[in-house]
Amino acid sequence: MAGNVTLITGGARSGKSAFALELAGETGRRVYLATAEAKDDEMGDRIARHRRERGPGWKTVEEPLKLAAATKRLDGAADAVVVDCLTLWLSNLLGARMKLDVACESVLKALSARRTATRFILVSNEVGMGIVPDKPMARDFRDAAGKLNQRVAALADEVYLMVAGIPINIKPTCNPPT
Repeated sequence: MAGNVTLITGGARSGKSAFALELAGETGRRVYLATAEAKDDEMGDRIARHRRERGPGWKTVEEPLKLAAATKRLDGAADAVVVDCLTLWLSNLLGARMKLDVACESVLKALSARRTATRFILVSNEVGMGIVPDKPMARDFRDAAGKLNQRVAALADEVYLMVAGIPINIKPTCNPPT
């Protein structure tokens, strides 16, 4: 289904990124919109591994902060855009001391205002299933991620929860009470 928004959420190492690449398909113009930054050797190794796993046929766009602008720029420039991932992006915003609510609202507007059939597949960690963090900044991050996931899920055509590498479609099949 072209032109839709898909959210894939789940825990760390649950298979979210691999499933997002699978949903993007094998053909067409595919863009991997990376929010990660190689700030240390371990993260650099992860980024290199992700590039190898994607293989040829993917254009990579690195955008750690200005996700709304990148979304607007890529609308129509690809058949599928995998945004990996929203929670790393939020972490980058916190590190840059940027206003999370303003940035999140901009991304939501950009996703809602798309004018082409480009499919956006967004990856995000589900961070609200664990214990309550003991530090205020960690609680702020958890709260912001939860709110962003809810808002993206509300506008998304499809939402998947990944558990142990298994995608569970929770929207549109789920009909919450009104």
